[in-house]
Amino acid sequence: MIKTRTLICKSLSDDMSGVELVENQINEPKENEVLIKVKAASVNFPDLLMTQGKYQHKPDLPFGLGMEGSGIVQSVGSKVSKAKEGDEVTFGALGNGAFTELICVSENSVEIKPSNLTFEQAAAFQTAYLTAYVSLVRRGELKSGENLLVHGSTGGVGMAAVQLGKYLGAKVIATGTSEEKLKETINWGADHTVLTHKEDKVEFRSEVKELTGGLGADVIYDPVGGDVFDHSIRCINWGGRILIVGFASGRIPTLPINMALIKGFSVVGVRAGEFARKNPEKGIENNQEIRRICEEGFFDPYICKTFPLSKAKESIQHLSERKLIGKIVVKID
Repeated sequence: MIKTRTLICKSLSDDMSGVELVENQINEPKENEVLIKVKAASVNFPDLLMTQGKYQHKPDLPFGLGMEGSGIVQSVGSKVSKAKEGDEVTFGALGNGAFTELICVSENSVEIKPSNLTFEQAAAFQTAYLTAYVSLVRRGELKSGENLLVHGSTGGVGMAAVQLGKYLGAKVIATGTSEEKLKETINWGADHTVLTHKEDKVEFRSEVKELTGGLGADVIYDPVGGDVFDHSIRCINWGGRILIVGFASGRIPTLPINMALIKGFSVVGVRAGEFARKNPEKGIENNQEIRRICEEGFFDPYICKTFPLSKAKESIQHLSERKLIGKIVVKID
């Protein structure tokens, strides 16, 4: 057995009262497992939702928090071929807990770290950029020259969509609730920025129409939902695609179906992880593509704040306050 410290959710609550950092023990790696010394782990919105029982994936209690991370391989099982001792890797850890010092994961969850990223950037890479890729390429079929509207653009998945949209040749319109934070999206490749909320009212339709020559957006990337979705369907182009990525606003909207009929648009659900489970070969291609684009220098994960492992719980609380730009990362020394 191997001793480590892990952020664990012992009970569900709205205030994270059931979350604490504990000393625990893990087994040596099995034949298809990899033991990793964790260097950094990314904070994601589902981390918060899982502590409240509101995420679609509901692991049995108690469970480890932290969906993804990066680190150095310490040892591998007898049948592992994907990594070897000393390799710098990224890994998925949904339910196992990336907010930890040491972790054993299946080799299927491990990828070699992009060489041009720091451990902190690499920890923040997989979920955000894979979500953007599945959304824009696989589900949205975004084409060069199209108008892409990215909601929640200053957050992690929004940041990835802005950068990928620019790489794909789209005209990128980034939205958010803060002019100050939106300035950073210009550095990520956004062509225009638009405030979604003005004087406590949701209002961005007219600006989007103006920026697209009266047509509206061809693809809308929406991890926000709520009122933002309601207004999005009124500034979408004929034949457009609105991509449902999440509901960070807290309200799951409903669609007046006549709007889809009149405007001829599609509403497309996005679950990047499930896409790979249903389409394993394409899932491998997705991972390969985001790493290729990254190593060509087109992706640059922005880390706005880091926390030590002892403050991992506080890192999730900070995320819930919606003050971040880009990503928050827990560094494990």
